[in-house]
Amino acid sequence: MFRRRTLLTAAVALPTALATSNALAGAASADTSNAFPTELPLPDGFRPEGIDIGPGPFAYFGSLADGRIFRVNLFTGAGTVISPGPGTPSVGLKTDSHRAFVSGGTAGDARVVDLRSGAVLAHYQFATGDTFINDVTLTPNAAWFTDSRRAFLYGLPLRHGRLPDPADVINLPLSGDFVLADGFNTNGITRTPDGRALLIVQSNKATIFRVNPRTGVATTVDLGGEPATNGDGILIDGRTFYVVQNQLNRIAVFRLNSSGTQGSLVTRLTDPRLDVPTTVAKFGNRLYLPNARFSTPPTPTTTYSAIAVHT
Repeated sequence: MFRRRTLLTAAVALPTALATSNALAGAASADTSNAFPTELPLPDGFRPEGIDIGPGPFAYFGSLADGRIFRVNLFTGAGTVISPGPGTPSVGLKTDSHRAFVSGGTAGDARVVDLRSGAVLAHYQFATGDTFINDVTLTPNAAWFTDSRRAFLYGLPLRHGRLPDPADVINLPLSGDFVLADGFNTNGITRTPDGRALLIVQSNKATIFRVNPRTGVATTVDLGGEPATNGDGILIDGRTFYVVQNQLNRIAVFRLNSSGTQGSLVTRLTDPRLDVPTTVAKFGNRLYLPNARFSTPPTPTTTYSAIAVHT
């Protein structure tokens, strides 16, 4: 059994992460409507789910089929496998300056992959049985993972960036307004604009919650009556909050207050090329979304891609 530790998120980013973010912002500022490819081909049969961008102009994708990690150059669209899969899914993923934190889906685990060598730096078993480790977000001092089948978040303390021992994994029960239901529950996860709490989407309830990372108490975010229907991946950019609505083939865009307790709908973005997008990452004035194509039966030759949508 994991020992439960207390962890307080901070609003100040790590210096290396901030430098990387500033470098990306500078590179991306030159983006124009015709500068980069707007469709990124992924390997046939890949079954993409998670995405993150950076360091540099590179997008990283995880495969539901076998867990491979695939890197694509946003400037050219060229891609390559950087890490072979374990034969179990790679679902959501997030990158820092040199690592990818990868959710393991039905395997109930997570792994940390070196972006240069593709080697697995660490493996963490969160749960067994009826579990689905779905998405992950990074804060300055932790990686937080959702479980779509259980009312828990799992945290990896990252003190000074160091990976924890398995015994130090945080097993955080969700309480408050959050109630586990049949089907897919907690899905996407990110931070509040002020960095003091976490935001999660409960897909089967079309609801966004603000979660205290010390106690697990969840409170419903007031979005002015706008439901997060088919909510999947979520992304915060300042106070702009993006919610991918997978089966609706669109992204709902909200403006949140600093604490993330309430917000209002700004617009909805869509594109005819979207085919059940799951997660989202931002580079310059574009959102990049992998097409999971869940309504298309997967085969080894099924084609997949990621789409760029202008904000």
